[in-house]
Amino acid sequence: MDWVQTYDPLGSAWLSTLLAAAPIVILLGLLVAGLSAARAAFAGLAAALAVAILGFGMPTSAALAAAGYGAAFGLLPIGWIVLTAVFLYHLTVRAGEFEVVKHSVAALSPDRRMQALLIAFSFGSFVEGAAGFGTPVAISAALLIGLGFSPLYAAGLALLANTSPVAFGALGTPILTLAEISGIDSLVLSKMAGRQLPLFSLIVPAWLVAVMSGWRGVVGCWPAILVCGGSFAGIQFLTANFHGPTLVDVAGGLGSLVALALFLRFWQPKEIWSFPDEPAERHLTQPPELSRQRVIRAWIPWAILSLAVFLWGWPAFKVALEGGPKQQPNGLGPYTKPVFAVPQLDGRVYRTSPVAEVPAGADRAAKPEEAVFKFNWLSATGTGILLAAILSAAWMRIPPGVFVQEFAVTLSKMRVALWTIACMLAIAFVTKYSGCDATLGLAFTRTGWLYPFFAPMLGWLGVALTGSDTSSNALFGSLQKITAEQLGLNPVLIVASNSTGGVMGKMIDAQSIVVAAVATEQSGGEGKILRFVFWHSLVLAALVGLLTLAQAYWLTWMIPAG
Repeated sequence: MDWVQTYDPLGSAWLSTLLAAAPIVILLGLLVAGLSAARAAFAGLAAALAVAILGFGMPTSAALAAAGYGAAFGLLPIGWIVLTAVFLYHLTVRAGEFEVVKHSVAALSPDRRMQALLIAFSFGSFVEGAAGFGTPVAISAALLIGLGFSPLYAAGLALLANTSPVAFGALGTPILTLAEISGIDSLVLSKMAGRQLPLFSLIVPAWLVAVMSGWRGVVGCWPAILVCGGSFAGIQFLTANFHGPTLVDVAGGLGSLVALALFLRFWQPKEIWSFPDEPAERHLTQPPELSRQRVIRAWIPWAILSLAVFLWGWPAFKVALEGGPKQQPNGLGPYTKPVFAVPQLDGRVYRTSPVAEVPAGADRAAKPEEAVFKFNWLSATGTGILLAAILSAAWMRIPPGVFVQEFAVTLSKMRVALWTIACMLAIAFVTKYSGCDATLGLAFTRTGWLYPFFAPMLGWLGVALTGSDTSSNALFGSLQKITAEQLGLNPVLIVASNSTGGVMGKMIDAQSIVVAAVATEQSGGEGKILRFVFWHSLVLAALVGLLTLAQAYWLTWMIPAG
């Protein structure tokens, strides 16, 4: 039986908005109150199901199917990425190679600010560009904690850094999705995002350092911040405006990493900064003399990881693993990408006006919402990371028995985290298919001439709800375009701002918080991590809103022709 979403079930826009927000408020409130993420996520899921079924009238079978669909997506690809990334890190620690990696980074600079810029921002941006979907947070946080950062700072800094690159993550997937949903050319949207985010690529490295050491710490290392953020911002602007969205972060991340590493060979901060609770003599201790060959050997697993992540993110390679293009299938599809229509959900739910375009005389969108689980186990990024782990184990001469034992230990340690990720994604999918997300989004569209400020905040909300800039763009891209046209605003600016504002919500979505907690072994510390990053996320999103507002009315020359 078909079901058409309703966006005002209580007959009052504000009461319906409060009802739709209840599951998220419960989830975040319980996390902040100190309840474990697993229990908070389960409570949030129960609330989401109750709101969907009792409040929005969603059929019970469809709501439960949406929860199951979300849980499956949480395990593949998200949970699979985190599990394999943490496993690879554990292997390098077991083999003793991570000690060499740690000393080689310290040899570039013993200053914690420089290490955070290198790993969290530059290397994390490259990984975001190649893979996205939680991979950069998992890898960067694990590297930082291995370097000696406290678990809270390792998690918090990895989350903060994973912002300005996100719109171009996974080889431009968020922008490409936004173009498909909105009908606006992807290069035009890429140009618009490339005229907003480079400013924040300059701000975020300074913000990272300020969070660690205060603004005085920023003054003490501003040349390195300028090289790190400036090189990334410059490449981001040029690539986004003259090439397109696909290679923006890959090129920018590599460029920033190389530029900062070379710069640190000739310049170091006058005062080497460490965290207050670290031994004062830490930076005075000379790392052991390591030959270039020994350093290269230790970094080989991470080079293999980078190559695997890049290959698995490359569209042509991914398509080949999933059976090849429709015109020339290679026969792998039925084995590497079996497709399952979700019973009771696929083709049953319809969006309606004003969230979706509705044909004249109809009460719903022309097409129902698709609910198809693609079990693309071979093309999943986590599988690429597992292959990197296998090759790295062979390189580090880890016996097969030890390899299997370490995997079993990692899986055992992460079982609660995987359950939590599954619950978090189940909440997101129930919210999406019940229409709660659209009800929340519509609240922003009632702001009139101030809408250019709130358009990025809508994207921010979308990412906070779904855990993905891509999903937020798919969710609100059409709504943003419709609202812009109704208000007489430039659709290119407003639609693009959904993605550029959304990136600032990446650090507070429940999925990312759990990924960061898992990577830094902070089971039960998710609330502390959320409190660490929440206000930074909100302020940065508001800054995107102010920039969008200025571009809508005063800086209109910055908007590319659509």
